[in-house]
Amino acid sequence: MPETLRVSLGERSYTLHFGANLSEEIRAELSRLRAAGRRFAVVTDSNIRRVQADALALMFDGAPILAVEPGETAKSMAGLGRVLDFLAEGKLDRGGVVFAVGGGVIGDLGGFAAATWLRGVDFYQVPTTLLAMVDSSVGGKTGINIAAGKNLVGAFHQPRSVYIATGLLATLPPREFAAGMAEVIKYGLLGDAALFDNLEKESLTVSSASLAGVIRRCCAIKARIVEADEREMAKEGGRALLNLGHTFGHAIENAAGYGEYLHGEAVAIGLCAAARLSGKLGYISAADVERVERVVAAHVLPVRLRAPLAYPALHAAMLRDKKVRAGGLRFVVLRQLGMAATQDDVPPALVEASFREVGAA
Repeated sequence: MPETLRVSLGERSYTLHFGANLSEEIRAELSRLRAAGRRFAVVTDSNIRRVQADALALMFDGAPILAVEPGETAKSMAGLGRVLDFLAEGKLDRGGVVFAVGGGVIGDLGGFAAATWLRGVDFYQVPTTLLAMVDSSVGGKTGINIAAGKNLVGAFHQPRSVYIATGLLATLPPREFAAGMAEVIKYGLLGDAALFDNLEKESLTVSSASLAGVIRRCCAIKARIVEADEREMAKEGGRALLNLGHTFGHAIENAAGYGEYLHGEAVAIGLCAAARLSGKLGYISAADVERVERVVAAHVLPVRLRAPLAYPALHAAMLRDKKVRAGGLRFVVLRQLGMAATQDDVPPALVEASFREVGAA
């Protein structure tokens, strides 16, 4: 039997299922849906449909499947329209169900389509990347990007279940695996010092015996944070802590053009910038900042921009971020390695200096 973890949100509660291969469990869920007369549809991307063709056939034999283009550019108004047209063609009614099978892009796009189709239908997450398994498939944040910024259009729409089958990682390209490790490192920094220490001692790979346990550990941290602050409304801390490195990272993605950096790569640089900012605020030492950068680099992630980006463009992107409150930016800073906090009124000069130290021009 697979391991499970419950996300307790009242009537929106759901279960995370963990295992190497969850095809049998997914087929059983499809049988229950069919028996109840419910239509369903699968949203994935063309890479997943190609490299996971056998797994898709095992899990969703006979189900209608839409494969969108891979990458961040699929999270657009045009991409959303394509998914909604697909749901219309499949004649999904209010009892319809969407399965999002893929990485964070597919989870966000498929989940947002489910949130908006007929004012909301159920959806299930089947993450296929490390990043989606440890972070984006849990918590109910769905959305798309527009020119003004990342994830500015979206909805909170919790999945009905999440199936985390670690065997799907076998075909994940090394660059995508590394991108997922940025979120794992984030969890260690924001609330699990022992996890960060372990990552410092041994770099994780797709074949690491401890990987499945680390994935579950990250999901447990996120589940508890989401239960306490589902819609990120806490005045301090709360779900906003999950944005560690993301204010910087989202600005990098926007200023560089979506697709230039994988989300996890931008977050990795953002973690280094956030560590530098935390040092400038007097919370952590220069040695701690170096520790963060060593762990990031050890997991084959960038610690600096590959090419300079103009700071005015990065700053403008930050000001359009959804974490802006009353016109001011809110940052997640490290009070120590393993403990994060939100902070308003950060001196702009320190933000600029931190960004320039990771390659902003």
